[in-house]
Amino acid sequence: SFYGWPEDAKFLVPEGVREHFAAGIGSRGAKLRGEWMALFEAYKAKYPAEADALYRMQHRQLPEGWDKGLPTFPADAKGVAGRDASAKVLNAVAQNIPWLLGGAADLAPSTKTRLTFEGAGDFEAGSYAGRNLHFGIREHAMGAVLNGLSLSKVRPYGSGFLIFSDYGRPAIRLAAIMEIPVIYIFTHDSIGVGEDGPTHQPVEQLVSLRAIPGLVTLRPADANEVAEAWRVILQFRHEPVCLILTRQALPTVDRTKYGPAAGLAKGAYVLADTPGGAPEVLLLATGSEVALCVAAHEQLAVDGVRSRVVSMPSWELFDRQPQEYQDSVLPPAVTARVCVEQGSTLGWHRYAGVTGRIIGMRTFGASAPLKDLQKKFGFDPGNVVAAAKSQLTRR
Repeated sequence: SFYGWPEDAKFLVPEGVREHFAAGIGSRGAKLRGEWMALFEAYKAKYPAEADALYRMQHRQLPEGWDKGLPTFPADAKGVAGRDASAKVLNAVAQNIPWLLGGAADLAPSTKTRLTFEGAGDFEAGSYAGRNLHFGIREHAMGAVLNGLSLSKVRPYGSGFLIFSDYGRPAIRLAAIMEIPVIYIFTHDSIGVGEDGPTHQPVEQLVSLRAIPGLVTLRPADANEVAEAWRVILQFRHEPVCLILTRQALPTVDRTKYGPAAGLAKGAYVLADTPGGAPEVLLLATGSEVALCVAAHEQLAVDGVRSRVVSMPSWELFDRQPQEYQDSVLPPAVTARVCVEQGSTLGWHRYAGVTGRIIGMRTFGASAPLKDLQKKFGFDPGNVVAAAKSQLTRR
């Protein structure tokens, strides 16, 4: 009222203000933009390929044929470690996307994130064309650098062990707030690191990353899901992603027998069903535990139990799907459910339901060979089979 403006007005721009700004900032900005666009058009006429790349980079678009050469992996019982599969995929797509670059917090040989093709090179003093960045043991600083690189519109990735994600959490959180598509690659994702013991075995890290709004987590089950994960990740324009990978080998699922890995794009999909009717019990898992559920599924089929295996690499992507799709994967009428993950059980009740069984970590891990740890903490097919049958008798 002091200025004589109507008190009930919302978002009021008083007369003369718009004109004042248009004559100042608006005029100067329009002139500068016009000059820049003229410069860019001249550059485009002289260097069309480079101008196209710059335009795509600035608009977070991908080059034509960016997924050319994306590897596929044959069925293999011995399989491939998640980190090794990722290395092959990363080196394939990076050759097609010149502005994809990154490195590790002093762990590139372990996270398998080094670009090894000819011309990739190292970013260092006197050589700024290299695409391999050496961040040192600085997870938080690495995350901050990745944020800055993303804001400049290149596509950066950084990597480390999942247990060390805690050190970089503030930077990861800021990437989610700023809605920038930074890629975090975290390997050594569970008690699967074995003898390294509980100090290096992540338990609560995965669920804590899932708790960050706007952050997408992906924990693929085999090499082909890893390839599909990269296909999904690289198309994001406003979302940071954590790709969670194993150190140990994972069996490569026979996709002629089970569901296609492309289902990963929806966050969860039906990997296996027993013929003969609707499933009696659902087996849900992520990452390395999917193969465990497949083994249990096959045993249940022998025992005359109809089970469904759901590979669920990303809660966030699944929750975005239409309710009709979610219900087709997890039929509400099937309340007999077993969820399996080598991490904290926190959050799984939203999919297990009130009466479902969750096989997960309720304590820290231990130092022992992987097979011993799996037996100690209940991650074996027999335990999953027993849990499934217990769910059926509960009915």
